[in-house]
Amino acid sequence: MSTVPPPRRKGPKDLPKLPASAFNSPVTESSGILPSPSTIQPEAVIDANVIVADGDVAHAQWKKDAGQVLGGKIKSLVLSFPGADLEKVVKELESSSDLDRVLSLSVPYDLEKPDSALEATLASSKVPTSLSTVYTAASTEATEGLKWALERGRPVDIDVQVVLTEATLEGFEDTVGKAAEGITSPPPIILSNILPPPHDLDLPIIKLMNHPTYLAFSNQVAALSLLPNVYIKFLPPAWDQPTPQTPYPGSPVDSAEGKVQREWKRRIKLYLGPVLEAFGYERIIFGSSPSIASKSKSNAGDWYEIARESLAELVSDQEFVDAVFHGNALKVYGKAEEKQ
Repeated sequence: MSTVPPPRRKGPKDLPKLPASAFNSPVTESSGILPSPSTIQPEAVIDANVIVADGDVAHAQWKKDAGQVLGGKIKSLVLSFPGADLEKVVKELESSSDLDRVLSLSVPYDLEKPDSALEATLASSKVPTSLSTVYTAASTEATEGLKWALERGRPVDIDVQVVLTEATLEGFEDTVGKAAEGITSPPPIILSNILPPPHDLDLPIIKLMNHPTYLAFSNQVAALSLLPNVYIKFLPPAWDQPTPQTPYPGSPVDSAEGKVQREWKRRIKLYLGPVLEAFGYERIIFGSSPSIASKSKSNAGDWYEIARESLAELVSDQEFVDAVFHGNALKVYGKAEEKQ
């Protein structure tokens, strides 16, 4: 009896080699010389995770936080309004001057009990829509709920709110695999709260590199990358601290902001490396809002600078940067627009 070979992981055309030096600061703090940030900038940016908690369709606070650097590069957004009246949001967006910038409106649903009333909203909306949900445990209901979403043919965001262990990872893989069974062309699934994962900043980075939790993370993302048509979002981490402020130009190298930002970048690159090697640059998507499970505050413009520099310092390749900050989101959420 013939056996079916296991799925092969699809990586980038040339996987980046990540030496230990990639995770170190480019200069010593005592050198008195400001580190030169990478000059590689994405040609354009799609922010694929803009969560607006107050229902403000104009997303005024996000625009303020994005500032000139990120705001000036934004082409499209994936917007989410948790807790807001969905029908009201859709109507306001349809008449909004920002409609052309909305690549997708992320519509939340209960994974274990999807509301059939969403069907009418999805069908009638003039705004491109995708679906989003929260995963906490494997169950028959979760599998059926994910299948329901995949059958709608729209991208599905999954915020993974469970500590990944061998058992819980197996349960998640089983859920995704069974949900996709019988669907000829399942839409993309995009995972949040994975990159970077929740983490204890008190753990020294030299210990982190060989810590059991970090070694487990590398194995987990390798396993997740084998799931077909699954992407991963690059979001501000849940580290119980606000995203560090970008140092002002000309700030001394030993400024408090500079020290904290460099420490964050070192840790982010440590987690970003295994994800790049597992998923490839073609399946990582930038977003500026933290996971809905996170209690940490983050400024969109500050996170953009940290995320961009962390990626550019690892790969130094324009194609990689453009894909993560623009092309991959367009490929994934552009399918939502095609459904309208």
